[in-house]
Amino acid sequence: MAKKLLYSLLIAIFGLSFIAISLAALAVIVTYPKLPALNALTDYKPKIPLRIFSEDNVLIGEFGEEKRAFTPISQTPPLMIKALLAAEDERFYQHGGIDYIGVLRAIGGNLLSGRSQSGASTITMQVAKNFYLSNEKTYTRKFNEALLSFKIEHNLSKDQILELYLNQIYLGQRAYGFSSAAQIYFGKELKELSIAEYAMLAGLPKAPSAYNPIVNPKRATLRQKYVLRRMAELNFITEAEYQAALNATLTYKRSSEQYPVHAEYVAEMVRQMMVKKYQEAAYTQGFKVYTTINSQAQQDAYSALRTGILNYDIRHGYNGPEGFIDATLLDGQQEEQLDEALSNIKDADDLRPAIVLTSNANLVTAYLHGGEKINIQGEGLRFARNALSEKNPPAIRIRPGAIIRVTATEKGWIITQLPKVEGALIAMNPNNGAIRALVGGFDFNNSSFNHVTQAWRQPGSTFKPFIYSASLERGVTPATMINDAPLVIEMNGQRWEPKNYDGSFSGMTSVRRALTFSKNLVSVRILQAIGADYAQQHIAKFGFEPKQHPAYLTMALGAGSVTPLQMAEGYSVFANTGYRVRSYYVDRIEDARGKVLAKTQPEIAGKNAPRTLDARNAFIMTSMMGDVIRMGTATKAKALGRNDLAGKTGTTNDAFDAWFAGFQPNLVAVTWIGFDQPKSLGARETGGAAALPIWVSFMNKALANVPESPWQIPDGVIAKTTETERGPLTEYFFQEFQSTSPQLGLSGSADSESAPIDEIKEQLF
Repeated sequence: MAKKLLYSLLIAIFGLSFIAISLAALAVIVTYPKLPALNALTDYKPKIPLRIFSEDNVLIGEFGEEKRAFTPISQTPPLMIKALLAAEDERFYQHGGIDYIGVLRAIGGNLLSGRSQSGASTITMQVAKNFYLSNEKTYTRKFNEALLSFKIEHNLSKDQILELYLNQIYLGQRAYGFSSAAQIYFGKELKELSIAEYAMLAGLPKAPSAYNPIVNPKRATLRQKYVLRRMAELNFITEAEYQAALNATLTYKRSSEQYPVHAEYVAEMVRQMMVKKYQEAAYTQGFKVYTTINSQAQQDAYSALRTGILNYDIRHGYNGPEGFIDATLLDGQQEEQLDEALSNIKDADDLRPAIVLTSNANLVTAYLHGGEKINIQGEGLRFARNALSEKNPPAIRIRPGAIIRVTATEKGWIITQLPKVEGALIAMNPNNGAIRALVGGFDFNNSSFNHVTQAWRQPGSTFKPFIYSASLERGVTPATMINDAPLVIEMNGQRWEPKNYDGSFSGMTSVRRALTFSKNLVSVRILQAIGADYAQQHIAKFGFEPKQHPAYLTMALGAGSVTPLQMAEGYSVFANTGYRVRSYYVDRIEDARGKVLAKTQPEIAGKNAPRTLDARNAFIMTSMMGDVIRMGTATKAKALGRNDLAGKTGTTNDAFDAWFAGFQPNLVAVTWIGFDQPKSLGARETGGAAALPIWVSFMNKALANVPESPWQIPDGVIAKTTETERGPLTEYFFQEFQSTSPQLGLSGSADSESAPIDEIKEQLF
């Protein structure tokens, strides 16, 4: 009886097994032909972001939904592959798409634990899911995944499958593929990582958000240690390497440190240009744009502007904390809540937000994102010491719960603040228009408004050289004497009484000296004599739009509107001896394979750029602006120890704007500082005090290894040396004026007709 029962049971089991196998076979026969074609794998075309480079091949920007950099399997470091296999699929090169041993091990582990805590997806199965299937947890999806895995293994080699996985898998922080993740998490090339860093990345595919070392450093470290242990157990690394990796301290790249060079404003300019040209394809087709930016000059410009603005901020005192959080979050273990509060505050490079935990007159302890606690004392408190006083109202006092900015120095942490004032720096080659450095503001993350190209501001006295240039065309010379005396002008029933900056008067003053010391009254008299309409026409030679500079006498004092970029182009006409060269910032555009799709053909001074200003005019103006540096309002630039510099300071009414525009034969740079909502920078914050130091700091590095280039005297200019109160002085004059011209102006000039000499003299004197 028992045998009969056992026999019946075996028959039933055999029958059910036969039915199950038959149904499975039928499912395979029916489903397999319906599986998708593998074109997406065999003709792999990943979404590659727009990548932007400096002219010396440094990555300065990347745009696209998927940050990805394709790396062939042959160029993938072996240790990265071993770390990945240890973490995800140690038998990848042995199984045929499904790891049956791994399945049994997973089932056993789940049964012992009483819950589903481990799966058995192979790398091939993950490739199938990532390319073709959803993340739904159903038997149908798993069945299709298994069939697709067999099909993939049948059509692709193991290395091809692994290559797809290495480049396609999502790893958090918008990073797709391990090469991109290496850059995003560590700021390094994949080949430059350590064993500990490889293990950290290899732990991400299991759950990118849960094991993200930026967001969840503790969980990420536990996962990393598991990967390292598996690498050691599989003999992928030695015991010594294992121990060293366990004890290694990893340094992660913060969001504000994505690229080695701060060129965010340039990158954004390129992004807008590419989207306009290629629409949404700009983000997915792997375009590479090479700019004219020099990475070292760009970083020097960024540092110079940033330092100049911070120095201004120090001169004007601490404003108080940026805000406050609920003080109850400071009690107990509330690190996650503190991190969440800080995550809503944007970094500003080295100006890191922190939450004050404790504070007194001698010591402030603060919390940084990620759990780091710091002490600030001594010199680190000096800038904000007044805000530590108990006498201050709570709203402006540094107290527990306050959100402050801190920065690390060689002497320790210091309290600083995010400046409210803004600035800009633009540097370009005046001979071909190539922009070498462009910084559009203090910090792009906090304000993407590009002050170089978008900020229309009054140029103040930096505009005077263009007016003086116009006067040279009308016969005024550097030696012409003009009365620096009080002046009252009635215009449309309104009284205008211009003043010099210091309120003083110098009497009869040469034009050269008037520009050197920025005499407003002389400038107004010059414009009054040559005519505002004439000057308005003349400034077009430098690229300025007449409509932005109404033909009124106030134009002499820079009352129109310009951008820093326009000023750089305008001063380039002086620097390159009279050619109108338009700026450009993109050298070429390449596709993903390196084919050049477009290349800029620049205007070059002396070749294909139009001459708009006589070389004699450009030279004489350069000579006069050289005196501005040698003995005038820009003597701080003498610290550079060069004799080939020229430029002009500028300060607008009530010091709303401070400027310096200056140049050397091969480099023009313009700096500006001011508030977005115009208000006074302060009584002593002139162009020479606020903007010029930024220019000097930048040019000191930009010209460090550049030999001096003496200005060449063009034909048609004669020199005359005279004795003055300053000693021997060489003046330059147009030869035609000295010899033959019956009127003030250039012989054969294409400008509007000159006024009679007596009329000009009468107005000037």
